[in-house]
Amino acid sequence: MGRERFLFTNVWFSPLSYCFSCSLILGGKVLQGLPQPPTITHQSPKDYIIDPREDIVIHCDAKGKPHPSFSWTRNGTHLDIDEDPNVTFRPRSGTLVVDITRERVENYEGVYQCTARNKHGTAVSNNIVVRQPRSPLWSKEKIKPIVVQEGVSLVLPCRPPAGLPPPVIFWMDNNFERVPQSMRVSQSLNGDLYFSNVRREDSRNDYICYARFPYTQTIQQKQPITVRVLNLDAINETLAAFYNDTDLFSEAPADERKPTFFIPSDSQTSKMVLKGQVLQMECIAEGLPTPEISWTKVSGDFPAKRTFFLHHKKTLRIVNVSESDAGDYRCTAINQLGSVHHTIHVTVKAAPYWISSPPRNLVLAPGESGVLTCRASGIPKPAIRWAMNGLAIENSPTDVSRKVEDDTIIFTDVQIGASAVYQCNISNEYGYLLSNAFVNVLSEPPRVLTPANKVYQVIKNHQALLDCSSFGSPIPKITWFKDSRSSTLDGDPYILHDNGTLEIRIAQDRNSGKYTCAARNMLGIDENHVYLEVKEPTRILRQPEYKVVQRGRSVVFECKVKHDPSLIPTMTWLKDDGELPDDERLVVDSDSLTITDVTENDAGVYTCIMNTTLDHDSASAELTVVEGTPAPAVVYERPDPPTDLELTDQKKRSVQLTWTPGDEHNSPIQKFLIQYEDSLHHRGHWHNLTEVPGTKTTAHLKLSPFVHYTFRVLALNAVGLSRPSFPSRLYKTDASAPDENPADVRGLGTEHNNLVISWKPLSGLQSNGPGLHYKVMWRQKRPGSEWTSVTVANNSKFVVSGTPTFVPYELKVQAANEHGDGPEPAVALGYSGEDLPIGAPENVQPVVLNSTLAEVHWDPVPPHLIRGYLKGYKVYYWKKHSLHKHNPEHMEKDILTLSGNHSHAMLPGLHPFSLYSFNVRVYNGKGEGPQSPDQQFKTPEGVPGPPTSLVVNNPNQDSLTLEWSPPHNRNGHITGYTLKYQPVNNSNELGPVEVLALPANETSVTLPNLKYSTRYKFYLNAKTFTGEGPAITQEAITTTDEGKSQTSLPIAWSPPRRPPPKARPASPFTNISSSVGEDGALISWEYWGPEKNIYVEYIVNDSEGEEEWQKEHVNGSQNVKLKGLKVGLSYRVRVVVKGHQDQPLHSSEELLVTVPAVASRQVDIATQGWFIGLMCAIALLILILLIICFIQRNKGGKYPVKEKEDAHTDPEFQPMKDDDCAFGEYSDNEDHKPLKGSRTPSNGTVKRDDSDDSLVDYGEGGDGQFNEDGSFIGQYSGKSVSRDTAEGHESSEAPSPITAINSLNSFV
Repeated sequence: MGRERFLFTNVWFSPLSYCFSCSLILGGKVLQGLPQPPTITHQSPKDYIIDPREDIVIHCDAKGKPHPSFSWTRNGTHLDIDEDPNVTFRPRSGTLVVDITRERVENYEGVYQCTARNKHGTAVSNNIVVRQPRSPLWSKEKIKPIVVQEGVSLVLPCRPPAGLPPPVIFWMDNNFERVPQSMRVSQSLNGDLYFSNVRREDSRNDYICYARFPYTQTIQQKQPITVRVLNLDAINETLAAFYNDTDLFSEAPADERKPTFFIPSDSQTSKMVLKGQVLQMECIAEGLPTPEISWTKVSGDFPAKRTFFLHHKKTLRIVNVSESDAGDYRCTAINQLGSVHHTIHVTVKAAPYWISSPPRNLVLAPGESGVLTCRASGIPKPAIRWAMNGLAIENSPTDVSRKVEDDTIIFTDVQIGASAVYQCNISNEYGYLLSNAFVNVLSEPPRVLTPANKVYQVIKNHQALLDCSSFGSPIPKITWFKDSRSSTLDGDPYILHDNGTLEIRIAQDRNSGKYTCAARNMLGIDENHVYLEVKEPTRILRQPEYKVVQRGRSVVFECKVKHDPSLIPTMTWLKDDGELPDDERLVVDSDSLTITDVTENDAGVYTCIMNTTLDHDSASAELTVVEGTPAPAVVYERPDPPTDLELTDQKKRSVQLTWTPGDEHNSPIQKFLIQYEDSLHHRGHWHNLTEVPGTKTTAHLKLSPFVHYTFRVLALNAVGLSRPSFPSRLYKTDASAPDENPADVRGLGTEHNNLVISWKPLSGLQSNGPGLHYKVMWRQKRPGSEWTSVTVANNSKFVVSGTPTFVPYELKVQAANEHGDGPEPAVALGYSGEDLPIGAPENVQPVVLNSTLAEVHWDPVPPHLIRGYLKGYKVYYWKKHSLHKHNPEHMEKDILTLSGNHSHAMLPGLHPFSLYSFNVRVYNGKGEGPQSPDQQFKTPEGVPGPPTSLVVNNPNQDSLTLEWSPPHNRNGHITGYTLKYQPVNNSNELGPVEVLALPANETSVTLPNLKYSTRYKFYLNAKTFTGEGPAITQEAITTTDEGKSQTSLPIAWSPPRRPPPKARPASPFTNISSSVGEDGALISWEYWGPEKNIYVEYIVNDSEGEEEWQKEHVNGSQNVKLKGLKVGLSYRVRVVVKGHQDQPLHSSEELLVTVPAVASRQVDIATQGWFIGLMCAIALLILILLIICFIQRNKGGKYPVKEKEDAHTDPEFQPMKDDDCAFGEYSDNEDHKPLKGSRTPSNGTVKRDDSDDSLVDYGEGGDGQFNEDGSFIGQYSGKSVSRDTAEGHESSEAPSPITAINSLNSFV
């Protein structure tokens, strides 16, 4: 069969494995010109669930030479890509892309297979089943509440809809918290929730089963389930009264019981699982108390590392199942009352699987032989079918060099043109395997693939392997040569492997050199050269030693190493095989580890590891920490100064300083401080140079040129610094050119025609030599300009005069001394001096945005006209005058400053209906430039301000008059006024609103038909074409029907009008006024000063000298309300401005404010409805009493008035006068007896008793009155009837009862 192996990339492959090697060769673009049958490199999975939201992408990528073409079948039928506009190929690929935006996804479900072909063969993909995921909705159902007895078992079904793939199930509540699961409560594999026994705390109304469908990223939920767990004894006692003491739950309460299984239900079940998959078995039991679950395998032990117990051992999971996992598994549920068992018989089947590997690609030379092997297994045993280029092999053309024997195809004496792709299909009832392997017949000369001139490095006495990867057909023969090629290397110490690798088992120095690899076959030869370098091994010469150290002391572990000088070493320290603690007490140097202030935690094993790129060496030592030897008294002092300072290894810029430490005085030295004195530049001054750890006694010092050094050393321990050591001998360094140039080089102009170049000078230590000076260079930053230079000494700036204004300059400052110049300096940028700008912004345009805001645009000023650093722009704007004829001129200018480069700005806070002027200027560091030409713009009308004042005059019983002044800020043409008013009751509740539109030329209005004795609130605002402005408000009360006094009516003021600048008063306060209401006194004023610290002060009038003025601070307004004033008192009020130190600056005239004793809102009680009703009831009662009295008199009583009637000459009845409504006389000739209980004075008259109620109090009647017993008594006197009418009220004639009744009726 010829040679059975060929070489590739230093790995042995049989000819069947050439697929992998060839693909790497072609993928690495090494053998791009070789022909190759197709090889499928990437395809979609067999079961392909797509994302319905995105385009369908079915992968099929292949390689070959020439590049293969692709075709597809769907459901066994050729898929014509050209006929379906929604389906396309990816470029140079067989991958299908289906656009689903215009078609339903269901139309593209099915079984797909890809074919890749070129002239050397055809490869086919697996059958790819394309399906879309499904997440059907939960069927709607009404779930009734579940009422169970405490202690019984319970199952809450989930029953999710069947999805593709199946959903993930979990139980949660309304708050999206998972339902707690335990040994008692658990979820089964099918999603149901099982309760071994229920408790009262299981009662809830939000058991919700959720189903998450992973592909569609959706979650659906079942309707919530309500569970109520009841205690039956309590329920029976509560409901017995409603059901004639009948026990609703006749069952006994749930008792303890032994376990029974929920799942599985039978005593024995069977389960089948496929090899390689996951086996899951579950046992869920119910019982009281809650049973525990345990598992055993009847026929053996559980597989280690593949067995897991989940859900409180209710679920047994075995991953990566093998044939040995078949058998019987027993689960046991046990509690205190018993146990129950269940046996699960598990059988293991297997879909086809490869025994070793799929068949390998085979590359043969003409005349060679080879074998394709397709070796697989399965349970049950699978069937094997061969195909060539996608066709069953029995239907393929006959080839005498090919012989099929079950799972093997044998090729003998193949020839050019026999290349093809063979498919091996292995299947049983549980699945299939499909593999493509090509046979490629090639005739190629050898090629060495190992990179040329590769260098191999090995450690002396170690193995060396030199690679020679090659390719050729027939397979090349490999030979090796060294240096002169005198002979092949195939004997001791060399070993030549079949794959071409040359091995040297023990490399020595003499094995270093150049090696040549030659690959030959019948078609030619190819060579490659590699190099071998043998390195010295890394060795630790001084290993760390075992240490015993007292706590608080220091310890040093040494680790000195020897290694090959061409290799870079790396030192690593470990403690107890772990990293060193991150502690500043542990200091790692190149060849040691130092631990200061040792503690007990530092004890352990310390390992030093020296690594190189080729090898490493390590050594360890242990540290033991012990307590220090106790001493009677330990004295801690500063250390003694170091001694024996010595300078060695002297160089131009460095020196080695060594010393001997002094006594530590029981406190370890922490560090040494090295100082120096420069007797040439700073004699007598010592400077800190460097510090070294306290374990070091040498220091390598870096020095500067042209310095006379003297060194000294100080030691530091926990107590403090030692005294300085004696100085070392003098060490002088030679002078040299400066090593650096001045820093912070700047160029700025102080005048418009100069440039000041400044820098930070070098120190004496930086000068490096005598004669320090500076070369100052400058030039304009423009093409072709030349450098100008000047030498400056003993100065740090230079002024260049006669420069153009604000021009960029490039600057350089170079340090130099007598020994030469410093390094080439960096170039800095500076500018000559600024001057005022000479250009104004152009194309200035205003844009009015609204009545109070405008935007200004302009073209920025060109930089050459700014003549300096642009600082920004300023917009000057001022109000010329209002467009209303009543408003005066206003010439105050406002300035809007903008920093930086701007081309527009917003002008806020404008006055509506006004004419504005503005200009724009640019400014730089020198100042402002010329202004742009003044421009104007007009702001449109806005809403007006509130009316200036609102006064209530002439309040009557049902009307009043309002007078007002137009707004100070009209902001346009006033088109009218709107008056709104509404009543306010005693509880300050507002009634319905009345609206009245008034013309613009009116400033007063009389409101009729108002309710008497009612408080009203008025709102008055002005209008322009833009709309209504804010309202001014006022309140007033209509008068009563009898009242003559009016309620005090305050005047409402709008914000005061600011007088023109020329008309401002000398005092900053004007128009001071007051208004007193129920809630306090309102003090108003106008103030024109700049100060903001304003107070209103008040004091009781005629108060004694000790009383102080009360203060009320004003927050920026021009009015304040003083509350808490006492009624019936007068107050002196003034407005005061105070300075920064609370000193009065200005004070207004004093104002006298009186607070009335009676509230201004008092309402006459006679007008109240409740009082009128009460009086009517009293009058009716009096009328009834009069009637009763009159009836009693008619029954026969004698009045004393009869005696007086007999004395009169004229017995005629005298009627009552109309003008005074007095009672007329009354006579009774039949009965002269006095009324029982009546009283007659001795003078013959009836006097009014002070306690009697008189009718005069209720009307204009005479002196008639009621006696205590309810009888009416007319009052008489002996005076003549002809007396003056002024005395008619004292007539001695008794009035008629009928007349009295009429008088009362008239009153009522």
